[in-house]
Amino acid sequence: MSFSQRLVLWLHVAFVIFTIGPVTLAIMSTPRYIRRRDIRILRYLTRMTFALAVASLAVLIAGFALASMLGEEGKWWVIVSATLFIVAVLLLGLIHRDQRHAIRALEATDGHTGARGHGKVDTPADGERAAGEAGAAAGAGGDEAAAAEAAGAGEASGAQLATVERGRIAMIGGVVSLIWLVILVLMVWNS
Repeated sequence: MSFSQRLVLWLHVAFVIFTIGPVTLAIMSTPRYIRRRDIRILRYLTRMTFALAVASLAVLIAGFALASMLGEEGKWWVIVSATLFIVAVLLLGLIHRDQRHAIRALEATDGHTGARGHGKVDTPADGERAAGEAGAAAGAGGDEAAAAEAAGAGEASGAQLATVERGRIAMIGGVVSLIWLVILVLMVWNS
């Protein structure tokens, strides 16, 4: 193996370590923070997922360059690995979308409960204002029970949507991790 081939191999391995490892950590950590309703951390994990998914394309480019340098670009295991890698990146796009949906659902839920997604606790004045707005929304008759029921339904639907997104992220994240493992086995077995 020549120096340039070794250099591309090391670049390929470095891209794997610094992109695929952290993006896998980000997607596997997301369900925990959805459950905890920590919107600040979820925003960070969402940005991290997007940035590292885009950066992981360098793994594919370096892998193709190395396969081309070694004259193995037409081998079945290289083609299968590249195809699986593209599928994994597309699934990362779905995970990113679901992370954004979960954040919106949690923000809507926190908006109903008064937390507003920033850890702000309502003061009594905020509570009185919210009660006044709920009473106005219930109509001129002041049906506060109907307003409270509507707020509770909005909170429940937001929490339910966040739970659905949490499950979807965990499931797709598991598939992506399995794809990474299959690619690793193909690379190690055939090298």
